[in-house]
Amino acid sequence: MTTTAAVPNDVLRAVRIGLRMSQDDFAKAIRRAGAELGEPNEASKRLVQRWEAGTSKTPRGVYARALERVTGRPVEALGFTLPVPMTRVHADKAGGHDMDAGTGGATSAAASAQAAAQAGDGTFSGVWLSRYEFYSSSRGETYEGKHYVVLVQHGNRLTAQSLPGASSNPDSPLTLDLTVDRNVVTGSWVEQTAADGYYNGARYHGAVQLLVEPTGRRMAGKWVGFGKDFDVNTGPWELRLVDRSTSKATLERYSSPPE
Repeated sequence: MTTTAAVPNDVLRAVRIGLRMSQDDFAKAIRRAGAELGEPNEASKRLVQRWEAGTSKTPRGVYARALERVTGRPVEALGFTLPVPMTRVHADKAGGHDMDAGTGGATSAAASAQAAAQAGDGTFSGVWLSRYEFYSSSRGETYEGKHYVVLVQHGNRLTAQSLPGASSNPDSPLTLDLTVDRNVVTGSWVEQTAADGYYNGARYHGAVQLLVEPTGRRMAGKWVGFGKDFDVNTGPWELRLVDRSTSKATLERYSSPPE
């Protein structure tokens, strides 16, 4: 019987030293980052030692997100061996979206997202920045729509509602009704345009499908819906987490147009 010796994580050690932090300082910074993210953790000097020695190869989600905040680097660039690669969603230059390739990425990432959804632990709940693009045939230009939305999770169901006054287009409330299936989010959207706006209070609706990055902090994909002339259009749509809190104070803070 053979055993595999632990491989030291020299990348993480170099990053920590570059930040001029001792292992104890680094652990304290990770705990502070967790508190700031609304995800308290129990990082300790001993845990940092285990990471750097390679005896603990994979940080749990709360630690991965705190590590990213402290170091300013994606967790996959910190020398860890990740059974669930922190896959990133990107445009495929052919009108769609792909996930970066990685060994076991699609399967493992999907399992991770599905487990989180089935656990119903509010993984996706919080305030998100919704951003989509659409082409206006009557104006001959591409425009961008932004909303701060509060997203609430119940099992594998996600409901998003734009916050009052939190739209780049005044008085255009947005609603999303979504379902999580592994690393894919699918559902419908509805937007009511302003009565005194360009679209004269028209109500638009359609479908949306997004790929979820395993960090749980970004979803990206496509929307489909009908246009002003009742033609079927499509375009990119992205959701980015900005705050995991749904407290009254947090919602008030984001009840203003996104920059």
